[in-house]
Amino acid sequence: MDGCKNYKVLNGVDRAQGYTLSAQQRCDSDLVLGWYRFQGLAGDQMADTCVPMLRCGTVASGWLSGLHPTVADGVVLRKICYNWLSCCGHSDDIHVRNCGSFFVYELKKPPSCNLRYCGNGTAGRLLCWLLYLRKMPPRGAQVFHVLNFHS
Repeated sequence: MDGCKNYKVLNGVDRAQGYTLSAQQRCDSDLVLGWYRFQGLAGDQMADTCVPMLRCGTVASGWLSGLHPTVADGVVLRKICYNWLSCCGHSDDIHVRNCGSFFVYELKKPPSCNLRYCGNGTAGRLLCWLLYLRKMPPRGAQVFHVLNFHS
């Protein structure tokens, strides 16, 4: 199967290396072996520098150790590191391909839970606050509730 034409998209903000707002820690234990592309708020490629623990909506953040390939390299084997007590506390190997304007990664279920692949998206504090505020009830509803509560 050609990963450049047949892939699944990972685009959630909670996959971004800058994402820290999460009460629920996620893992990729339900990931099905196949080609994946990072897009949207997750970033445009897998993170390729050490990502701190407790990012990407998980405990042990997964990142690509080594260079992304060129188009001429074709499909290459690369090491994924998971930051668990050190930048590469756990590791595994995956295939990566440069499709010209984007990369695809042949991902599989990580070796254990609380390990998750991270994109290079920033998901700064402003975005996190916007997501937090979006989950809050409307201000008028809060005031009404408080007034009724004290009556």
